[in-house]
Amino acid sequence: MRTRYVDFDDRHEDLAERMRAAPELAEEFRRMWDLSWLYHENALEGLVYTSQELELGLANQPVADVNFVGALRAVRGHAAAIELVRAEARTRRPKLNVSMVKKLQETLGGGEGRPPAEWRKDMPLHRSYFHEIAQPAKILPGLQKLFELTESADFKAAHAIQRATRFHHGFMQVFPYTDNSGRIGRLLAAMILFQEGYLPVIIHATDRQRYYESLRQPEAALRELTMDAIENGLAHAEKHFAAVSERGSRRTGR
Repeated sequence: MRTRYVDFDDRHEDLAERMRAAPELAEEFRRMWDLSWLYHENALEGLVYTSQELELGLANQPVADVNFVGALRAVRGHAAAIELVRAEARTRRPKLNVSMVKKLQETLGGGEGRPPAEWRKDMPLHRSYFHEIAQPAKILPGLQKLFELTESADFKAAHAIQRATRFHHGFMQVFPYTDNSGRIGRLLAAMILFQEGYLPVIIHATDRQRYYESLRQPEAALRELTMDAIENGLAHAEKHFAAVSERGSRRTGR
């Protein structure tokens, strides 16, 4: 297991060096990656956006077509939440706390002007996830216990992948909101990995059932799924930059 962590760390550092050496290519790659991330993140929740909806959602311009308004608001809220955790991960002491959970819920819901985030008040019967979740009265205590765990010496000493999946799994057992709990849990796990220079972990829609099942099992199942997703993502990123490098060599006649 530790050998795999070291391999991932080394490959992410190599990728970071490539991106630092070619800022324009890096920006193009990040946009491509975010489009894929947004697509699969929402597909995990059973919501499939078209490439046009995602592109328009990320474009900073008004859209007249009323057929896109709802989708665009959701995509832009999600994109804003992604930027929020990216920015937070760059700070000296990223906020992994109840306030950040509420802020992400409000951002996903459309930001300013939306009702303040409130904890789930019932046990929804008809929902996508089917693992056991906390009773409403135990949501806040459950979150506080989870955040206390993140301050422990054992948690801080663990590898970033272990920390991210331990947090992700624990957060999903609490499931504070009827909607967006999955998105928020994965965003906060991503924030932990961002601190170590990792790419966003894209759990593909084809692994949706495996993801749901992993939340019913001990945390190790989610960690294994996450590592498989990291491996898949790194392979695609490395292939992308290798292809770009090869095209550049052909143009220069090398």
